[in-house]
Amino acid sequence: MQLRLDHGTSGLDVTLPDGTPVLERPGAPALADPAAAIRAALRAPLGTPPLAELARGKRRVCIVVSDRTRPIPYGVLLPPLLAELDAAGVPRDAIEILVATGLHRPATDAELTAMTSPGIVAGWRFRNHVARDGAAHRHVGTSAQGTAMVIDAGYLDADLKIVTGLVEPHLMAGFSGGPKSIATGIAATETIRRTHGADMLEAHCGPGIVAGNPFYADLLEVARRAGVDFLVNVTIDRERRLTGVFAGDLEAAHAPARARALAQARVDCDGAFDVVVTSAGGYPLDATFYQAIKGPVAALGIVKPGGTIVLAAEMREGLGSADFQQMLDRLRGGERAMDLLTSPGFFVIDQWMVQHLDQVLRRASLTVVAPALAADALAGLPVQRAGSVEDAVAAARRRHGDGARVVAIPEGPYVLATIGGRTVPLHGTPAAA
Repeated sequence: MQLRLDHGTSGLDVTLPDGTPVLERPGAPALADPAAAIRAALRAPLGTPPLAELARGKRRVCIVVSDRTRPIPYGVLLPPLLAELDAAGVPRDAIEILVATGLHRPATDAELTAMTSPGIVAGWRFRNHVARDGAAHRHVGTSAQGTAMVIDAGYLDADLKIVTGLVEPHLMAGFSGGPKSIATGIAATETIRRTHGADMLEAHCGPGIVAGNPFYADLLEVARRAGVDFLVNVTIDRERRLTGVFAGDLEAAHAPARARALAQARVDCDGAFDVVVTSAGGYPLDATFYQAIKGPVAALGIVKPGGTIVLAAEMREGLGSADFQQMLDRLRGGERAMDLLTSPGFFVIDQWMVQHLDQVLRRASLTVVAPALAADALAGLPVQRAGSVEDAVAAARRRHGDGARVVAIPEGPYVLATIGGRTVPLHGTPAAA
């Protein structure tokens, strides 16, 4: 059977055994008039006055936007939002658009243009958040879990704080959007180090899990302390068209967005599979190995212990950051991931994706199909390479036997695959979705 996996910007056509189940998210209809839906959400928000009412008389407005790793159609989302601010009398020079990079690299002008539009980049002031610049942040307290809450000072100084984002299943927070835009997106390294610590990621967290998730609870406390005056979150379909707009109070608007994202993404299976073929959701998530690890993490809920996950991802930008590559080099040298990560005082930026890779490898073997990645890029790691998805699946079926159950997830981490409606936290104990 023929199937197209989300891969790069154009997809990857593969041939799988006849009868292979294909897990595709139920989705939701694209909004017929996105601009009208955005305006309606801004004017009749959940739990707050309309945006224009909040904006009147404000002298310093900060709009937080996600970085290039999140496929949000800002060219559609931002114009109605900016128009509401203009109608409220907020001058352009009072508005700063803050890119929530977290610890990712800054967005270039070309990337900002691709994310938004040439007119928006030319007409409004953008700033990349820089987590490593301690002087650009301010300490606002310590969370109940001991996290130092250190947030971008420019954001804190704004008298109208607007946060935007995409809501989809997330491997740590349960769902993206909401408080994650603050507590990760515009926090200092000190804060991110704690929220993404090794102990936290071995706790009750995973895709689709919010209740009892200490990672989500910590992010929410940080965001509350930093303050969010107005939230605008969206959901999208496979073509990255808007399917929902949720605006207003941080929690009141994020809750229905999570419900919509869950309904769009969850696919329930009747049992586990020996072989899971997945993607990293295409560009931008599959631009690096670092981001592409989210694909196999999303497959953990339905792969049998000792099974095989086949990841097809473009990885046009290579492995990822220098810090991430240094961690991989230590694994090549024979060091064990969790021994390193739990060593007293140990910390390396981007170590969390090494931990997630380790969580995948504790449960299954991983075969990577990434022809654009240098031939020796994964050498020395406990990961297999294959020249094609077909070769990887054939090898896995030989390993698991003629009766091996094979499944495909073309959209990778954008699908929340469960067994009987129960998600699997990263520590492995099933929980209700």
